[in-house]
Amino acid sequence: MIRAGCGRLAALCCLISLFGPGNAVAIDASRGLLELRLGTTRIEGMPLAWSKQRVFLLARDGRMWDFPPGEAEDFQKLPGRFSSYSAGVMRSQLQSELGREFEVTGTGRYLVAYPAGQKNLWAERFEELYRSFVHYFAVRGFRVKDPTFPLVAVVFPNHQAFRGYAAREGRQVPANVLGYYSPVSNRVALYDTRKGDSDWHTNAETIIHEATHQTAFNTGIHSRFAEQPRWAVEGLAMLFEAQGVWNSRAQQNLEDRINRSQLASFRRFQSRGRKADSLAQLLSSDRRFEHDTQNAYAEAWALSFFLVETEPRKYSRYLQHLAALPDFAMRTPAERLHDFTEVFGENLPLLEARFQEFVKELK
Repeated sequence: MIRAGCGRLAALCCLISLFGPGNAVAIDASRGLLELRLGTTRIEGMPLAWSKQRVFLLARDGRMWDFPPGEAEDFQKLPGRFSSYSAGVMRSQLQSELGREFEVTGTGRYLVAYPAGQKNLWAERFEELYRSFVHYFAVRGFRVKDPTFPLVAVVFPNHQAFRGYAAREGRQVPANVLGYYSPVSNRVALYDTRKGDSDWHTNAETIIHEATHQTAFNTGIHSRFAEQPRWAVEGLAMLFEAQGVWNSRAQQNLEDRINRSQLASFRRFQSRGRKADSLAQLLSSDRRFEHDTQNAYAEAWALSFFLVETEPRKYSRYLQHLAALPDFAMRTPAERLHDFTEVFGENLPLLEARFQEFVKELK
């Protein structure tokens, strides 16, 4: 064991260099384990990337830690290979973290914590969405990977408790946010919005959207460690909000796969003067999600729906290309645009014309 001292930074960098190259392109179970302490928290995990300034460490519960190497103490290399904690261990940890006010239920892929005493209405819904997601991509020729970690969701009893948890995770969520998936913690967090026992509509929309993010980032559709264009990430999640997508085995008509609210929003955007270079802007940068949020989301859905319905194999190939991008490397606007045109072709005006015609014909 190497303890704190004047050579701590150099010693840790030397130790983690034993794990191989400083940029891992995937979770490699053959790589070893590192144990260290950050403040009062002991962590077992696998280094993903490192330098003299930063270490990215993937913990055995799925959380990714990002810290200056000088902050680590009591670090050592452990015997054995990297692996996730078992569902039983993670369930015990989750119960200990949240306390007696919560119960934790495990299903095939999920661990769901919810307010104690509440009938278990949540775990099977998450599990059902996972199965639907896998089926949707399997029939389109996209081979999804098994998740490395149990998928964790935490359901809070009210908005106040939800926002308090988010703040402890370092997130400031707006008042209108009902839930989120964190690629850092690898968890979904949301709160119960029901006014009555039968009112599940808003809960269902939140679960579908955030569970889609979580499943995509844990099955190889997206990469947690490589930059992913926000339009592609959010567009996919909004695709699954339509019943004909998340329940595609029962609802098989094109009309059932349309996200009606996003279609209406995109048409309003068109009627109010959508610019000719709107598509190129969306593809090359995430900035519009910050200053033109509603229109950016609407166009992300519309473009994703157009591509998956008219070019499903190219859409799958594009997502695979994005998921294989180098870890922790930022893409320039030109590189992001090239990532897209390399798969769908360089003639964006022609693609725009087809896109517009497709949306116009939707009923």
